[in-house]
Parts: sequence; C-alpha cells; structure tokens
Amino acid sequence: MNHLATDDRPTTLKELRESGWKSKTVKHEIRDNFLRMLAAGDELFPGIVGYDDTVIPEINLALLAGHDMLFLGEKGQAKSRIMRMLTRFLDPWLPYIDHPELAVHEDPERPITSLGRRLVAHHDPEDLRIAWWHRNDRYTERLSPGTKFADIIGEIDPAKLTGGVSMSAEEALSLGLIPRMHRGIFAMNELPELDDLVQVGLFNILEERDVQIRGYPIRFDVDVMILFSANPSTYNRSGKVIPQLKDRIGSIIQTHYPTERDAGIEILQQETAEHLDGPYPVTVPYFMYEIIEEITIQARRSRYVDQASGVSARFSLANFRTMVAAARQRAVVQDEKPAVPRISDLGHLYSSSLGKLELDMMGTHQMSERQVLDAVIADAIKTVFGKYVEEHGLGEIAEIFRRGVRVEVGDMLPSRAYAERLQNVPPVWDKAFEVNASENEAVRASCVEFVLAGLYSMDKISRATQHGKIHYEV
Repeated sequence: MNHLATDDRPTTLKELRESGWKSKTVKHEIRDNFLRMLAAGDELFPGIVGYDDTVIPEINLALLAGHDMLFLGEKGQAKSRIMRMLTRFLDPWLPYIDHPELAVHEDPERPITSLGRRLVAHHDPEDLRIAWWHRNDRYTERLSPGTKFADIIGEIDPAKLTGGVSMSAEEALSLGLIPRMHRGIFAMNELPELDDLVQVGLFNILEERDVQIRGYPIRFDVDVMILFSANPSTYNRSGKVIPQLKDRIGSIIQTHYPTERDAGIEILQQETAEHLDGPYPVTVPYFMYEIIEEITIQARRSRYVDQASGVSARFSLANFRTMVAAARQRAVVQDEKPAVPRISDLGHLYSSSLGKLELDMMGTHQMSERQVLDAVIADAIKTVFGKYVEEHGLGEIAEIFRRGVRVEVGDMLPSRAYAERLQNVPPVWDKAFEVNASENEAVRASCVEFVLAGLYSMDKISRATQHGKIHYEV
C-alpha cells in the first residue's frame, strides 16, 4: 500500500485503517524491509566497494538486531555515505497526522504528544486528516562541534511561558532535532567532540527513549534510530565519550580503507566516470589510475604523515580530478583528442593535496608538506612501475631508450613531440599497458613519460629539471 501513487493513498484515519496499514517502530520497519530485500537477493548497499566481507555483514546483523550503531573509522571511509543509505530500508511513504500545531510526525495509531492523543481521541476517524512522509525526509544528521543541548534535544520556549504556559507543561517545549525526527533516523557525526551535557541527553534517549529538558521529566516515547560516527583516535581517548553512552550503543561498525589497490581504483572509477566525458573526452591509461591510488596508499604508510588522522579517499578523488583537468587543458590548447593524463600532470597535485595530509611532526624532521608529497609520489611511481617490470621484464619495456636518447617532457608539450622522438614503440607496450600506444600519439606520450619516470625511479637514467620542463637522459 505504501508503494501507491500519492493520489491513491488514504487521506483520513478511517481510510488508513481500512487499507490494512499497520503501525511499526522505525527499527521494526527497517528490519522487515531489509529481510525482504535480503530474501529477494537485492543489492543492499549499491556503490559501496571493498566492504562485502567485512563492514557490510556487521551492518546487516545490527539492522536485524535493531541496534543503534556507531561507525568507527578514519576520515574518508564512507561512514556518512553508508548512514545516509539506511533510508533505503524505510518504507517509501509513512502516514502521519496532518495538523499544523503538531511538532512531530505523529503515528496515527500511537501518538506520543498530548495534542496528538487528543486529536485521535476527540476526532471521528473519518475527519482526522492523514498526510505522508517520504523516506528521504526521514533522515537528518548533525556535526558535533558547536552542537548544543537545545539543538538536538530541545529547550523551554520563553515566548510560550509569556503566553501563560506552565514551564512543566509539554506545550512549553521547543523540540530539537531528535524529537522532530520521531519515526526516522538521526545521525551524529564526530561523537567525541560532543559536549558532555549533550552526551548525557543522548544517553537518556538511548536508555529510556524519552526527553528531559531542564530537569522536567516530560516523557516523549521517541521512536528513532540513532547513528554515530567517530575517529578511533578520539573515540578511544579517555574522557571523550562518557562510559554510559558507550554502553548503550548497540553495535560498533569498524570501517577501513580499501585493502587492495584495485578496490580503491574501482571507487575512483565509480566516482569520477562522469568527469571524463564532454567536448574534450579524457582517456585514462590504467597505470595512471594505479599511480593516483598508490599515491594515497603510500601516504597512508608514510612515517611522515600522521596516521591517526588518516588519509581520506577524497585525497585520491581530488588528485584524480586535478590530473584530468591538467590533461584536458593541454588537449584544448594543443587541439588533441582524446585528452590523456601523463606523469607530468602530477606536478599539479600540490593544489589538491596540500592541506589534506596532516604531517607527523615527530617524524618529518622539518620536511615541508611539498617535500613529503614529492616523496610519496616518487614511491608510488616506483611501486607501480615495478609491478609492470616484474610482469613483463625491464628489457622490453625500456627497449626504446637503450641507444642513449635525451627526452624532454612537460605537461603542456604536444603529444606529437613525443611521437617525433619515438617513431615506433615495442609491441610489448600495448600488451603490458593495455593501451594503443603504437596508434595514438597522446597515449604514446603518456606511456613514454611513465617509462621514463619509472626508469628514473629505478636509477636507470638521469633527470634534470629546467624552466618547468623535465629532461631525461639515458
């Protein structure tokens, strides 16, 4: 019945009861829809990569158990994205009492406010109006820093007191986000940054499902699923989260970064596919995807980077988009199609990387963020190139440069400049790099730069930089 068009839905309490609709708690509703989708073999978390064997099974069990959840992990591990996706397990539409003075979306069969109860008790079901709440509107979230008790729990409204309402009366309250999300999902990001007083208020909601404001025990049987996110380094720090609140969180879901480079690349391709189309389309050789993702992996391993802070997946995404932008700019200026990213385009990553890496001041030994990034990029190129050498042999990949060639590269050099230097490329290049290096000048230029940078990383050739251009010499 909830899948009907809006015009077909009941508009009065009488029609709603005749339709067979049954009242459920939000967690019961989520569990029923989850079980239906699970039995049907539906994809439960579309677009979430790398969590099939780790994170998602734990979420599934928490949903079945009816738990409130804490998503614990470093930044950029899809915590917020997963929390927002939980609305797909809600009914598409939910009925509520349609009255302008109601502050919450009241269940027509189980109202929690005194006004809601009076409306149901004193109105003929044929006259009590029903409206419908879409599941996308039944989720809200809040970032902890700066959040006050009144924001998410509520406050006494002075204007109502002036009008003669008693301070201990329910009508004196101005409700916060959680009571207003009655029958929905509320998410609090960065839980450890939340003020202790607000944590106590959350503990009371998790324990008793009611609201107490300024010591007045005004009971609202709030029906809400509560979600939290936190970074392990702060969540596990003594005193940041009160023990009583920790104890009431049903399940802790520990997230992580991709365990395999290919999973990170899949996320990259999924999130950036639309950026490659347009009047100047971009073709990205797979080894350039590998390098961008390996830069992030190396940053996560670097002793110069504060690993407690983490290196977000947004680091890869921002760097990839910068690299694509540099390639597209060159393609427009040089009138080349398609645009193909090169190693020299990585010289622009400072703009998208600086500020995203938090340095470990104990391990940097006065290295600047630029120097750390340079070292990370160099390690990434060496790692990726080493894989190709291991699979295909250094001899065939580097064959074209054996005769003592001096090659100039740069992010704005036209691709034909590379083709003029290298009339032919070894057949193994097309096989190893899975690109048409022998047929397309722009792809060939990208391969040339990759091989040169790789050979340099292995100390096989020398390199000199002058006036923004790089000269490699064999």
